[in-house]
Amino acid sequence: MSAPARSEPGRFPAPLLWLLAVVETARPRQWPKNLLVFAAPLAGASLGRDDGLGYALVATAAFVAASAAVYFVNDVADAERDRQHPVKRRRAVASGRLPRTHALALASLGVAASLAAGFAIGEPRLSAVIGVYLVFSVVYTAVLKHVPVVELAFVAAGFVLRALGGAIATHVPPSAWFLLVCSLGALMVAIAKRYTELVMLDGDAARHRPVMRWYTGPMLRLSQRTVACAMIVAYLAWAAAEPDPWMRGWHLASALALVAALLRFDQLTARAEGRPVEDLIARDRPMIYCELSWLVMFALGL
Repeated sequence: MSAPARSEPGRFPAPLLWLLAVVETARPRQWPKNLLVFAAPLAGASLGRDDGLGYALVATAAFVAASAAVYFVNDVADAERDRQHPVKRRRAVASGRLPRTHALALASLGVAASLAAGFAIGEPRLSAVIGVYLVFSVVYTAVLKHVPVVELAFVAAGFVLRALGGAIATHVPPSAWFLLVCSLGALMVAIAKRYTELVMLDGDAARHRPVMRWYTGPMLRLSQRTVACAMIVAYLAWAAAEPDPWMRGWHLASALALVAALLRFDQLTARAEGRPVEDLIARDRPMIYCELSWLVMFALGL
């Protein structure tokens, strides 16, 4: 009788390989963007309430599930194009490590879990916002990702809906200034993402993302800087509207840290070293120092 087969050294069991492929497709490195859910409860100083921190965590988990579902669907839809990409061809669906049917089934579970979150905390409006996010994501993937400028607005909308979801979950009425600053910041990041892709892929950019044929490097850089300036103006207008003189002065001072963070982000984007924009925001040490400085000043001011 032959000896039982042994797995080769260094090989993972098949179930673990499948689980690793699932986690990889869910893009855990993108999850930090869901922390935007905490923007409104932090600004409203509501995290200490009974419906504060816990509800914000539920909303964050819901957006993690919803965004993961979108990634699963996108990877199935883009599998053929991803196979021609120098980096994306290693994705689990494109490489065959995660079957398409499994990816779609997991996407369905993510959608169901995310939509149930709002009802679980008695706030169906959160489920409605997540529903809008999912619809926007589907429409973007199916049609609008090929429409210049509009596709940037839809990418930015995904960030703003996270902030709005956090406000709804924790019962913090979002101000017009809050939504404007969030919208401009999200649009700036979306433009930076396109610029880094354009530089990294060079002549192949339009082949991998057709909308790139409408963009140029100088145009994207000018747009990013224009939106960053508009974001600073909106933040200063919000700070200047504070009726208390001491608070007004503190908020205006916190704008210096925000400007430092935006300048550092501009420098990192200009280098276009092939790193994702998320890495520029979360893994560059000077950038982290600038972000934390602003966050501490902003929180203390509240």
